[in-house]
Amino acid sequence: MTNPTAAVRDRVLSLPSGELPAYVYDLAALRDHAAHVRAALPASVELYYAAKANPEPEILAALGPYVDGYEVASGGELAHVAKAVPGRPLAFGGPGKTPAEITAALERGVERFHVESEYELRMLAELARQITPDSRVAVLPRFNLPVASGSLAASSLAMGGRPTPFGLDPSEADAVVRLLTDGTYPHLELQGVHAHLASGLRAPEQLVVAESIVRWAVGLAERHGVRLSEVNVGGGMTVDYAAPEDRFDWVAYGEGLGELTSRYPDLTLRIEPGRAMTAYCGWYVTEVLDVKQSHGEEFAVVRGGTHHIRTPATKGHDQPCTVLAVEDWPHPWPRPAARRELVTLTGQLCTPKDVLARNVPTPGLRAGDRVAFSLAGAYAWNISHHDFLMHPRPGFHFLDGVHAESAAGEGAQG
Repeated sequence: MTNPTAAVRDRVLSLPSGELPAYVYDLAALRDHAAHVRAALPASVELYYAAKANPEPEILAALGPYVDGYEVASGGELAHVAKAVPGRPLAFGGPGKTPAEITAALERGVERFHVESEYELRMLAELARQITPDSRVAVLPRFNLPVASGSLAASSLAMGGRPTPFGLDPSEADAVVRLLTDGTYPHLELQGVHAHLASGLRAPEQLVVAESIVRWAVGLAERHGVRLSEVNVGGGMTVDYAAPEDRFDWVAYGEGLGELTSRYPDLTLRIEPGRAMTAYCGWYVTEVLDVKQSHGEEFAVVRGGTHHIRTPATKGHDQPCTVLAVEDWPHPWPRPAARRELVTLTGQLCTPKDVLARNVPTPGLRAGDRVAFSLAGAYAWNISHHDFLMHPRPGFHFLDGVHAESAAGEGAQG
């Protein structure tokens, strides 16, 4: 799913110039990938999709048959996901939850809360007493756990193992467990432990981290003589933008998790992948507007830019792309074309940071050709600064192998 699928290629080439840029998602490819992930995991491992990666309703619905639930990290995500996939289990995570957000989650019957601080625990306890007095709310304290030296070295983004605003410090663990088990908060129930420590890890490193989380959680429970039902080891499976064909090894990861669960048969493991589920099903597609020389280098300016797909600018990588040649040139003026082997693709923004991909081997690239940027199915449109320069918003096209749906100019909240 790195080069455009046939369905995506056909759609990209059929779109009128005025309907570019656009996002094109291959839902059939997404379902195939999700089925592969689910089949690789043991039955004892639950799979929640981290909706922050891509909350488009069509994406959420396509994943439905393959996931056990959805993780949300704000009141907005909560309302959006509950509407898009009604009746599905939800887990509410993320730091800085407000009283209004927790109230809304309790009123919606959210399955479990990932509690990030002792203050949040006390707030949840009081609101649960007021809103759900006849039931107990499942709680998984999130801990910023220490990890073996070097085990997060390969991560692209670390949320644990060092000072961060995420989760509880391990020194608070005993006090939090006591609060949840000594009757202080009768409306809360200690369900397990949550620890999402890093993103961008490959399967061997993910397994090392998962084992350390489970071992720590089991030790905590044994120390207090309590039983944990589940341990959430988080997400963060790598997506390699520099080598998109080098995928996360779900089969090896599933086998490793199977060995881990066999050691703790009474414990349910949960994972929360986001990017690694949906990145490969989406393309940001556009057209070349101009090709120009500058100080010995060549640049192609495309419609749109990093205000539509922010990841190249924020992560400093080159977004993988495929050029689709278009022979028709409808204008009476000459058509500019690249004269060098390597061309840097930039957007329309008034900033030198608006770079989508550097030194792309595209000899003969011309204005009017189409470019499909892959791995755009996660953390792309939904984290971008859409309104900079007030360009039109891209269209959204969802291809499912049977029929296609379009939502021109609308994002997840549109």
